[in-house]
Amino acid sequence: MPDPSADEAPPPPKRAIQRVLVVDDSRLQRRILGALMKKWGFAVIEAESGIHALEICRESPPDLVLSDWMMPGMSGLEFCDEFRKLSRDNYGYFILLTSKSDKAEIANGLDAGADDFLTKPVDPGELRARIAAGERILEMERELTQKNRLVNSTLDKLQALYASLDADLKEAKKLQQSLVSDRHRDYGTAEVSMLLRSSGHVGGDLVGMFPVSDTRIGLYGLDVSGHGISSALMTARLAGYLSGAAPEQNVALQRMADGSYEPRPPAQTIAALNDLFLSEMETEHYFTLLLADVDLASGRVVMAQAGHPYPAIQRADGSVEMVGDGGLPVGLIHGAEYQEFEVHLEPGDRLMIHSDGVTECAAPDGTLLDDDGLARILRQLHGTRGMPSLEALIWKLADFAGDDTFADDVSAILLEIKPNPPSG
Repeated sequence: MPDPSADEAPPPPKRAIQRVLVVDDSRLQRRILGALMKKWGFAVIEAESGIHALEICRESPPDLVLSDWMMPGMSGLEFCDEFRKLSRDNYGYFILLTSKSDKAEIANGLDAGADDFLTKPVDPGELRARIAAGERILEMERELTQKNRLVNSTLDKLQALYASLDADLKEAKKLQQSLVSDRHRDYGTAEVSMLLRSSGHVGGDLVGMFPVSDTRIGLYGLDVSGHGISSALMTARLAGYLSGAAPEQNVALQRMADGSYEPRPPAQTIAALNDLFLSEMETEHYFTLLLADVDLASGRVVMAQAGHPYPAIQRADGSVEMVGDGGLPVGLIHGAEYQEFEVHLEPGDRLMIHSDGVTECAAPDGTLLDDDGLARILRQLHGTRGMPSLEALIWKLADFAGDDTFADDVSAILLEIKPNPPSG
């Protein structure tokens, strides 16, 4: 025997409208509309009032509501207004059935949240067409909702991935900063201070120093091309070639027969790094470098420059001069040769080795600080020494740029020969 409820079986799940709520205080009207809905394959729920209809909607929201306008207790207009206030996952389509034809009344219905109107008595063909139009709208809405959910899910995953990468990059920044573990050192007759500030989480700049003997030290500033992780990885590897903790791995040192170490001439060291870089590292990066061999006892400094900015010498009287020969960056051509130049620092003099993030710092109008601008800042900071001098340099750069977020990494080494103590 056939199941009497078979006519009320819900349509296939792909349909946007499956459950229809018919609301009318007339039992006859509910039966007429309900019969049509069942004939067209919809599951039908009936309510004799707006209050009853709201209870049904709270428990199980329908996809489509067909509601009479004029009903006792709660009108269809009032019911529609309350229906729109209910929380639900998908949009519910609402058609008001009315004998009203006044445009102002219809406008009130739209303001209350109705999607469509049908004039009573309802024509089945017109009703079917209105439902088909509503179904198309619901299909588009639900497709959009599904896509939004997919987008939101993807965004959540991307945000989780970004958070993970951000955490990793913060750890990478700590590791990179740890490569410059000793930011200030007092050698008695001289002091060395170092600054490393990446434009992002990690960068391609690196500064460092390594001991040679009680009165000899090596200083270097380098800048790997590009920015970000690959540049930072390259600086980490280069730090090993100029390590102060492992002199046997330091390309700038050569071991003597008695087991001690002597500095290799800076030009030879850079040439050796150039050969190592081109033969052992498969990369499109290159880097600039300035390497200095400093004799603290005499103030003699021998340097070689490989595309790095000209170092600045500030004399005890405050005057500033840029020195150097330029030279090719490391990692461009095999067999590149580099030249050395020498300066002598007297008590009260200081030497700054800096990256192009300093001299190429741009003002809001695009003007670069350049060597003249750096000389001006050094003269302004003549009375400031050590780490406070480098911190003040950052403030001056931020003031020049109009922003403390720099487009490039900023790094510097400040070697200061202490002035002679006053006599008497």
